[in-house]
Amino acid sequence: MALLQISEPGQSPDPHQRRVALGIDLGTTHSLVAVVRSGVAECLPDSEGRVLLPSAVRYAPDGSITVGWDALAWRIDDPHNTVVSAKRLMGRSAADVDASALPYVLEPREGIVALRTAHGAKTPIDVAADILRALRQRAADALGEDVVGAVITVPAYFDDAQRQATKDAARLAGLSVLRLINEPTAAAVAYGLDQGAEGVYAVFDLGGGTFDVSVLRLSRGVFEVIATGGDTALGGDDFDARLADLLARRAGLVGLDVRARAALLAAARRAKEALSSAPQVEVALDLGDGRRVDARVTRDEFAACSAELTARTVALLDSVLRDAAMPADAIAGIVLVGGSTRMPVVRQAVRTYFGRAPLTDLDPDQVVAIGAARQAHALAGNAGDDPLLLDVIPLSLGLETMGGLVERVIARNTTIPTARAQDFTTFKDGQTAIAIHVVQGERELVSACRSLARFELRGIPPMPAGAARVRVTFQVDADGLLEVSAQELGSGAHAQVAVKPSYGLSDDAIADMLRAGHAEADADARQRALREEQVEAERLLDATRGAMHADADLLDDPARDRIHAAMAAIAAAMRGDDHLAIRAATAALAQATEGFAAQRMNRSIRQALAGRSVDSVADQIAPNPRESKD
Repeated sequence: MALLQISEPGQSPDPHQRRVALGIDLGTTHSLVAVVRSGVAECLPDSEGRVLLPSAVRYAPDGSITVGWDALAWRIDDPHNTVVSAKRLMGRSAADVDASALPYVLEPREGIVALRTAHGAKTPIDVAADILRALRQRAADALGEDVVGAVITVPAYFDDAQRQATKDAARLAGLSVLRLINEPTAAAVAYGLDQGAEGVYAVFDLGGGTFDVSVLRLSRGVFEVIATGGDTALGGDDFDARLADLLARRAGLVGLDVRARAALLAAARRAKEALSSAPQVEVALDLGDGRRVDARVTRDEFAACSAELTARTVALLDSVLRDAAMPADAIAGIVLVGGSTRMPVVRQAVRTYFGRAPLTDLDPDQVVAIGAARQAHALAGNAGDDPLLLDVIPLSLGLETMGGLVERVIARNTTIPTARAQDFTTFKDGQTAIAIHVVQGERELVSACRSLARFELRGIPPMPAGAARVRVTFQVDADGLLEVSAQELGSGAHAQVAVKPSYGLSDDAIADMLRAGHAEADADARQRALREEQVEAERLLDATRGAMHADADLLDDPARDRIHAAMAAIAAAMRGDDHLAIRAATAALAQATEGFAAQRMNRSIRQALAGRSVDSVADQIAPNPRESKD
């Protein structure tokens, strides 16, 4: 009898076959591609043996496009057409970008920033797509076979727009995205599997343009993110800029043009890298027109001019550990990720904070791509003891409710994928539609949070205020992308939206949201209490006005005067900012209208019973025994 070969779902039926998938670290300054071969994850080199690909693209006037090292060589001579650090612009609008700090000419585009080049306007998505194409071609040359897709890493603090922009870039490059995973999580996968580590680890990821900290629990192949935080506008580029400013001051240089500034930044980067292995470095740079930079910079001077940046990394590290409710001594190890963690000033700051040296066994440039490759290998259906990733969302998601208040539906640091639902109701009688406003952030007021999307639920049957039940469901997928749906449970009316905002947060907005959320917690609580009392007062006022319009004839003059006085008092209280005064005025109006409410109820009952017999009412209250199924 022949054997019938079967396989696990999603896996090849032939044990000797494997499905090749790539792990891609799409970085701000450098990018890498990795793959698992013969059970080992490795970064793929170019024809000259270099695994790093500079994240630079040149759109030459002759119509050619160069990517990587060849493009980077033109950064000084052709800065307008050589795009670097495009990752910092992903998911941004022109309004979010300080054009004066860029060597490019921005072009107006709805919802997204675009750069004017010799090839026309190029968005950061276009630039990222060209980088991804180069990485895909590198993999094709090295592997000689097709790939089923890729896992692409993103900073943990990339918002929905930035994640969507990354997926769009991959699609333009002809890559199927198996998963977007956070860079610190990918690093933990690589480090945890290679070292057989278990326990709680902190991943300190300082790249060229972004900074992330994640606290993860590693246990038996499960990688659970407990808390995450970071800054999408903090990285090695910023340290370069501080050193460049120091060199400019030393040389008395002001008002540098684009080309000179690019040359100075390149010199600063080389000096920074040299200071990682030497206590001091000599900088000699000829900018032309008699302008020169001749300076000696010590490691201590570099540490001093970049001290504010280093302090920001430590402050964010401390914030994430507080979110995780983990003291520093409970962390089993600190994993350094990103080329910028090679700076002695950064390593010393981490050592000082934790009281011990961080782990540096793996190459900080390659560890993210290696982790992504392992996850891609698993998602492609290849057999093996694959890790289970439990990532989290970085900022709370919620809805706007009456009074401009935020009702959180999914709290920050919730494990994804996830789905949460919450019921809401109507505010006014006869309301047949609800405007749903999805927001993101940690503040109590909508005005202090970021707007993600708006849509309307229509077709709600007219009902008294508060009678409708509208269930709003939030679904966040494994890539961190959000979909929101709403349904009125009585009628079945339904609406939904895939939240794909056309622009992301400004450079410091995400970090500012968290800092403001902590700093303004007390003020936000007072504002929320005030708004809640205002909403309740407005609801009672509206109801009272409607009742007076319909049934004022039930009241005698003294009763009518008391209600009008109470209404005037509540309106006056609402103009102030004392929530206790508004609450007292609301209670006074409720008390003044108690008798009126009873009279209206009696009238309604009399009208309902008018012209009906006792028997018909009794039949309605108690079913006819002959209709019983018992």
